[in-house]
Amino acid sequence: MDCRKEDYIAVFDSGLGGLSVLRELRAVMPGERFLYFGDSANAPYGSRSTREVRALTLRALDALAERYPLKAMVIACNTATAAAVEQVREKYRGTIVIGIEPALKVAADHFPAGRIGVMATQVTLREEKFDTLLHRFDGGCSVEKIPAPGLVELIEQGRGEGPEARALLERVLGPYVGRLDALVLGCTHYPFAAAAIRAVLGPGTALLDGGPGTARETRRRLEEAGLLENGPGELLMKNSDSSPEMMKRAYELLEGACKNES
Repeated sequence: MDCRKEDYIAVFDSGLGGLSVLRELRAVMPGERFLYFGDSANAPYGSRSTREVRALTLRALDALAERYPLKAMVIACNTATAAAVEQVREKYRGTIVIGIEPALKVAADHFPAGRIGVMATQVTLREEKFDTLLHRFDGGCSVEKIPAPGLVELIEQGRGEGPEARALLERVLGPYVGRLDALVLGCTHYPFAAAAIRAVLGPGTALLDGGPGTARETRRRLEEAGLLENGPGELLMKNSDSSPEMMKRAYELLEGACKNES
């Protein structure tokens, strides 16, 4: 597949979570043309089977590739990356494919003998890809897997900082208050609940996510391939739930969300 500098970078997520990654991508590559697709109509992915997540991911990326010229695909969803990134790379060998990973390396570098929590979806935590990543960095660290069922749905509904999210996080994170040096946000939705997470865990726990590293790696790969664009920049926003409410929420999250600690 012949790619050009002016082709799009597709950014895919199960819903609105990947907007936290898109924000980082636009910050380091403001001259690029981005095509964001969130599959909110089928969210959340985290409670689905691996086979379902893989099929949904491939279906969405196939549809984008058929309609738009793409030079890169960023799977800005930890669940979809865990379930489908190898299949996407195999199918789109002529396209740069970047998958996001939980920021365990960053956590291990900052806290080499520390206590680290990884909050993620059930699919992410159960996949072999995550176990492989975990065992690369858990030698000197104590790592806790922390599923947070229900949080993605609240964020998709625009309630990631509301009382329901706070109550959910108190149940999920309550046992870890005062016990973690860092919490890795292993789902790209979770940065949109960062204020509620900090309120529960307190200032002594650093929050880390994979968005900044994914953006840097995407830029590096494009530079290496001679495909980095320095144009006026562009953003096309698509969602399988194209209701006005959903699109309004997407733009609000993209422009208004706060950055996490790094």
